[in-house]
Amino acid sequence: MALRHLYFGDGRTSRIFRTGMVIFDIVTVLYFIVSSMIPEQPTMHLTDLAIAVVLIADYVTRLLIVVRPLKTALELTTIADLIVILSLLAANFIDNLGFLRILRMLRLLRSYHVLRDLRRNWIWFKRNEEVIQSAVNLFVFVFIVTAIVFVAEAQHNENINTYVDALYFTVTTLTTTGFGDITVKDTFGRLLTVAIMVIGVTLFLRLVQTIFRPSKYPFTCPDCGLNRHDPDAIHCKHCGRVLKIPTDGES
Repeated sequence: MALRHLYFGDGRTSRIFRTGMVIFDIVTVLYFIVSSMIPEQPTMHLTDLAIAVVLIADYVTRLLIVVRPLKTALELTTIADLIVILSLLAANFIDNLGFLRILRMLRLLRSYHVLRDLRRNWIWFKRNEEVIQSAVNLFVFVFIVTAIVFVAEAQHNENINTYVDALYFTVTTLTTTGFGDITVKDTFGRLLTVAIMVIGVTLFLRLVQTIFRPSKYPFTCPDCGLNRHDPDAIHCKHCGRVLKIPTDGES
């Protein structure tokens, strides 16, 4: 099947197609972030519809070409895509764009799918996968929580008037800087602040840990199962098994 070959094949056309989809994923994520920070423009509705058409085509195609479509439909990224599609279509009928912005931020979950494709095609991503994964986790958390803060507080908090204000509050809270120029007074806002500090600091420390920890290559030893080794390792440090770790010769 031609469509299945495009999504899963190893040919040049398939790689170009998948690279194009990765670029589209990155562009849509950036668009949703930027559009959340600026006032609504008339052209945004047309852009939303155009993105929705592409997402619908991709969504339906993926369900048609997989062996187990129900399992695929229940995956987190697939559900997130469906919610994003509905939010894009609903923009023509719902005035509460702030609520829709939260739903569209679920597109950030697609970042994990993008990483999977990049890891498959570029050894640099595979070699630095742990650091990149930690950075993506923090990035996704910050922007999804920022959308929640904006929608929850913008209506009754005089200090939060734009998405940038909400982003500023989220980052200062996450870093425990706490300048105090923007605060929340309602119960939900305070509970959300606690969650930002606890979860956000954990993700931030995880990122720092992966950056400064010695780099390891993800490769599973056939004998003992140790799955991380030095990039230039010849033998498994745990059992001594001779390893054949793929390398580009730069180690």
